[in-house]
Amino acid sequence: MEKLLPRFLDFVRIDTQSDPNSDSTPSTDKQWVLAKKLVLELHQIGLEEVSIDENGYIMGTLPSNIDKEVPTIGFISHYDTSPDFTAENVNPQLVENYDGGPILLDEKEGIVLDPDYFEELRQYVGQTLITTDGKTLLGADDKAGVAEIITAMEYLATNKEIKHGKIRVGFTPDEEIGRGAHKFDVKKFDARWAYTIDGSELGELEFENFNAASAKVTFKGKSVHPGYAKGKMVNSILLANAFLSLLPPHEVPEKTDGRQGFFHVHDISGTIEHSEIELIIRDHDEEQFEARKTLLQDIVQKLKEKHGDVVDLEIKDQYKNMQEKIEPVFHIVEIAEDAMMKLGIKPIIKPIRGGTDGSQLSFMGLPCPNIFAGGHNFHGKYEYIPLESMQKAVLTIAKICELTAERF
Repeated sequence: MEKLLPRFLDFVRIDTQSDPNSDSTPSTDKQWVLAKKLVLELHQIGLEEVSIDENGYIMGTLPSNIDKEVPTIGFISHYDTSPDFTAENVNPQLVENYDGGPILLDEKEGIVLDPDYFEELRQYVGQTLITTDGKTLLGADDKAGVAEIITAMEYLATNKEIKHGKIRVGFTPDEEIGRGAHKFDVKKFDARWAYTIDGSELGELEFENFNAASAKVTFKGKSVHPGYAKGKMVNSILLANAFLSLLPPHEVPEKTDGRQGFFHVHDISGTIEHSEIELIIRDHDEEQFEARKTLLQDIVQKLKEKHGDVVDLEIKDQYKNMQEKIEPVFHIVEIAEDAMMKLGIKPIIKPIRGGTDGSQLSFMGLPCPNIFAGGHNFHGKYEYIPLESMQKAVLTIAKICELTAERF
């Protein structure tokens, strides 16, 4: 367990941002730097069947230490970090015995991690926090999960009195751009079920996620000298504005929570001649999800009826709610829940307001709930993670392996 912190600090200092505009896998060459390091780590802790393929997918095996046959299970995390915020020159800071007050991240810029704003900080008084220096993200999403899985396998290999079956581990690139499971070889991984270690705060256990789609709306205008434009100019920017005005104003991320869905406009660009809006569609309920896509189509049709053939809509499905694949094998959630409770961790079972590799993997034949890695405020300069939460994630992984061996 003593290697957990230095291992994590080592990992986050390596820039592994993925790139949504790249067609390669991994999407950035710099992801290979950490990928090759992880392969060495797995060899060093004694795992077998360690492999890395041409797309950067890493797998390894901790052999069973019992005589009876039990299901092979797996643990999966991604090693890329989000393109939403810079990950170059990550300089993690340690705050030992946190006193519950504001944490100054960057004195020059006045960037403060303040419990008056981030209220969950107060539950970690007395613990060791790992923060950013206010200039980059931290990368706990999901290098914490990677470090925890490796440390858990090392812990099991060292503590041979803990009985377990065959355990598979997997590390993936490009999860942050929605491609983490695209080239994952489920057959090669050869596990009955698995867990992604990619959740947030201590105790999170998730087996529901959004149904998701992306949408791109294109507007075509006509540019005419504004002094002589009456009855002739078509301003695509104003068409885009008309489209936005017809979206439900309260169904946006900043006004929804729990299982409530939303439309999220994340990019807009335009000139008189050509404008584009990009948005994502999210909903836990499949019928409401389909209704959201229909609403966009209806809005576009209304604009066409009023302005002519000046609007195009393209919708692409991204992933589905994994709940339908998990419920038939719900014992895999119960094992994780029991593991937490035996360690004195209160399980927090809630829907994921986002996506996870586990969703795609579940529909690929590998049921895969999601478990906490321990971090908060992912994808930005206020990201942090308590060391104690990471340690408990390691113990949770080990306990899941032990309970699986006991119950089968």
